[in-house]
Amino acid sequence: MDRRDRAIATAELEMGLADFWHDVDTNWGRQAGDYYAPEAVYESGRLFLEGREAIQKFYSWREARGARVAVHGFSNFRAEFDGEGHATAHWYMLLWAADGEAPRESTAPTRISQATETFRWDETAGRWLCTRRHLENLFRGGQQLNFSTPGRQ
Repeated sequence: MDRRDRAIATAELEMGLADFWHDVDTNWGRQAGDYYAPEAVYESGRLFLEGREAIQKFYSWREARGARVAVHGFSNFRAEFDGEGHATAHWYMLLWAADGEAPRESTAPTRISQATETFRWDETAGRWLCTRRHLENLFRGGQQLNFSTPGRQ
């Protein structure tokens, strides 16, 4: 993959991530599952979700809890490609979130996490699908969304 192709593929991945978080923050993540491959795994602390349906169910559960203001920002996005239709991306997530209606009291980010994601190119969909998201929490504060997968600590 030459420099130009890498730049285009990196931009596609980053654009997909921006679209994902926009949906989560403005539309309750109603389309969040579309970002993931059917076999995808999402892991963040005690939260472990396996499969696109389980991931989408999480966002439906989140919406059913009631009003919450959330802003997910990301930075330092970097992607590497294996030339065989797979990619690994690293980035940082900054999350400000609190239950209730906007406006909320301004605070430091609720969470800052280091993210590692893997992707595969889906020829049928004509785009990258996330196969694994792992968020390692580096900083925590404020109102945490208390959800854990049954059987996990």
